[in-house]
Amino acid sequence: MARAAPLTPLGVAALSLLVEQPMHPYEMYQLLMARHEDRLVKVRPGTLYHAVGRLEEQGLVAATGTDREGNRPERTTYEISAAGRQALTERIRDMLAAPVNEYPAFPLAVSEAYNLPAGVVVALLDQRLNELEGQLKFLFDAEERVRAKGVDRKYWIDMQYQQTMLGAEIGWIRSLQEQLGTGQLPW
Repeated sequence: MARAAPLTPLGVAALSLLVEQPMHPYEMYQLLMARHEDRLVKVRPGTLYHAVGRLEEQGLVAATGTDREGNRPERTTYEISAAGRQALTERIRDMLAAPVNEYPAFPLAVSEAYNLPAGVVVALLDQRLNELEGQLKFLFDAEERVRAKGVDRKYWIDMQYQQTMLGAEIGWIRSLQEQLGTGQLPW
């Protein structure tokens, strides 16, 4: 028997929600958005429905029932299966233990930036800094909110990771801009 493909990030997010309680995909989508999980995984209602369908085909989730509210379409509620819990646990273990080069666009842009004039690079990096600083502020504000609500830290440690990574990128960009501005890095 061939081994099933590893869970996608969206599959991981969906199974994680179903560990909490059975729910239908639209409820899952709403919860992911309310928790701002779109910072971590690309999620759209249609892709989430397809992801849940694939999880069901693989035996990782099972339909528990269908209900209807008023004139709305029927909604199927799903729960995680024992195989789903095992697959989720294995995938999280793999993701934590093994670094993977995910080929982000920014390092490629940095490696090819010499194709642009230094002044243009500095200006574009200013735009990036503005965006990154906004994201960092959002994360610090979100941390303040979850702390105020008394949410256990284990549920939001990803925010601290992202704060650290954004802070490192901001620091690196500022250093590069300074080197370009002072001529320390000839262009």
